[in-house]
Amino acid sequence: MWRYFDERGFVEVETSVLSPILGGANARPFVTHHNTLDKDFYLRIATELPLKRLLVGGLEKVYEFGRLFRNEGMDTKHNPEFTTVELYEAFGDLQSMRELSEGVIKSVAKNVIHKDVIEYDGHEIDLSKPFRWVSMAELIKEKVGIDFTANISFEEAVALAKEHHIEVEKHHTGVGHIMNEFFEKYCEEDLIQPTFVYGHPIEISPLTKKSPDPRFTERFELYVAGFELANEYTELNDPIDQKERFEAQLKAKELGDDEANEMDIDFIESLEYGMPPAGGIGMGIDRFVMFLLGQKSVREVILFPCMKDR
Repeated sequence: MWRYFDERGFVEVETSVLSPILGGANARPFVTHHNTLDKDFYLRIATELPLKRLLVGGLEKVYEFGRLFRNEGMDTKHNPEFTTVELYEAFGDLQSMRELSEGVIKSVAKNVIHKDVIEYDGHEIDLSKPFRWVSMAELIKEKVGIDFTANISFEEAVALAKEHHIEVEKHHTGVGHIMNEFFEKYCEEDLIQPTFVYGHPIEISPLTKKSPDPRFTERFELYVAGFELANEYTELNDPIDQKERFEAQLKAKELGDDEANEMDIDFIESLEYGMPPAGGIGMGIDRFVMFLLGQKSVREVILFPCMKDR
């Protein structure tokens, strides 16, 4: 992966693991305390916001392989600390990120394990073909017949959720929250062949540029073997819009969403100086290795995974 990115002019950087602000992703953090400053810090849940600041500072192509920490559940796809690569390109967009992520996955498979068909959990996953490109709304419509591109009110969405045995939580305040719950319950695990799912609701995408339909964003996730492998955006670079998204996240936090972002005034100020239009990629390295090696648990590819006591 390093060679693939370096050959395309990207610069590898390192950013701080300690962060005074919770941001860059939706996740519960680990909290620590800095004695000299007498201030709490978070172990970072993403490298996104520092890397975007580098775009503001004039670096046009950057990436970082970073260790992240999320204080949430453990299972075959999740470990509290894990490794990702995040990459940002000035003047990139959703389509250039799509080409870059598909290209690097095919390149690693070809040059490292010398395969383009991966045996995984009883499936033959073919990386040689173009990856499927489909909207979240279209997948939900295929599975349950509900069209979330129609003018569905929040009350109607809540009623549909109850009909389909989906729990609506207090911080679910928009149709997009419920749309995402439908996707996770009915669609995600069936995405076996490599699939780009685009058109995420704005409620769950606080750092992403709006689509022409402002209910949705220019974001996609890459799924393979029934789990998410990468998350990619056309990045939001409008400081006014970004502040409004952070304010919406604060409201969600007040309603009990422990994974919501905080207000990052410093980042908003950097956008006011000017961040170029950009595309971004975030990919889970542990999951990618797990997939390439045909392993069903991420613990099989981490030397010292977090485990329960005996």
